[in-house]
Amino acid sequence: MNTKKRIKGITSALVILVILGFILYPKVKPLFQSENDPGAGAPAARNASRGGGAPLFATGYVIEPSQMNELIYSTGSLIPDEEVELAFETSGKIVGIFFKEGTRVKEGVLLAKINDRPLQAQLLKLQAQMKLTKEREFRQRQLLERDAISQESYDQVATELQTLDADIQLIEARISETELRAPFDGVVGLRMISEGAFATTQTRIVRLVKISPLKIEFSVPERYAGEITPGFTITFEVDGIAKTFNADVYAVDPKVDPDTRTIVARALYPNKNEELKPGRFASIRVLLSQIENTIAIPTQAVIPEMGGEKVFITRNGKAEERKIEIGLRTESHIQVTEGLEFGDTLLITAILQLRHQLPVQLDTIITHAPRLNSMP
Repeated sequence: MNTKKRIKGITSALVILVILGFILYPKVKPLFQSENDPGAGAPAARNASRGGGAPLFATGYVIEPSQMNELIYSTGSLIPDEEVELAFETSGKIVGIFFKEGTRVKEGVLLAKINDRPLQAQLLKLQAQMKLTKEREFRQRQLLERDAISQESYDQVATELQTLDADIQLIEARISETELRAPFDGVVGLRMISEGAFATTQTRIVRLVKISPLKIEFSVPERYAGEITPGFTITFEVDGIAKTFNADVYAVDPKVDPDTRTIVARALYPNKNEELKPGRFASIRVLLSQIENTIAIPTQAVIPEMGGEKVFITRNGKAEERKIEIGLRTESHIQVTEGLEFGDTLLITAILQLRHQLPVQLDTIITHAPRLNSMP
């Protein structure tokens, strides 16, 4: 029995040791790896283990002239220059449709017609009365010149003549309401009614669209409201067309949208070849300013402080602290307006370990002049 108890106790101890091994192994594994691989974690490991006078390993960034663009990216829609859904100004039976769907029409061309025979009959009646009244007015005027009739008698005939003239103009206006004409040059869409149908003032007949030029409507943040003015040029792209288009802003909404805190602007694109159709989505790019030959540094090199920002450069093998003034920002770079010069070697790694006059050794040097786009 003692032997069985001893074996059972040893087995239990081994199980406990195996469990502890599984728990502690992930924690002690890095210690064994760092001992077996001296180069692991460089240069951070070298910086952590450097002696009192050993240099700090860091990456250098040689400052060269760069171009920075202050850009706004937005989305917009293409809308027609003019668009209207045509309807008659009066009610009646349609007796003629004179356009072909999807074709171009000129301003003033007759598109559809409502029955106007009763109005035409009234017009003929009034015109006949007008002829007789004019003759009466002529005779009465001659008699008045000879003092053969009173002024009052002549005024009655003259008033009757004016009344008939007004009635004729009214009938002619009502007849013109039975004609549907194009208010501007454009392209007619699909007709929504057939000949012989009864149309009212609410019945839509056809849509007329003017697609040359096109308008581009887009929004920009309110802080740029003063910079987007009529005459400002924007660029835009449309899905499916490998081309960049230019358009000029012609109007800006005077009021900021209180819900989105943006302001709406519209630009005009000639669309002479009519390659673009209204209603499409557009990706807008607005270039606010372009700065040539400026200093742009990676954002990770900037150290914020209470009094501003600072960076470290390397000079004669040692780190040197520099106070800087910043300008435009991009996703990865910041413009420096004061504090640095072209040719300086900026330190962009081991930032938290850098101190003024600390010995530094560069393990990598980056040299290029980027073209950077600033976004809101």
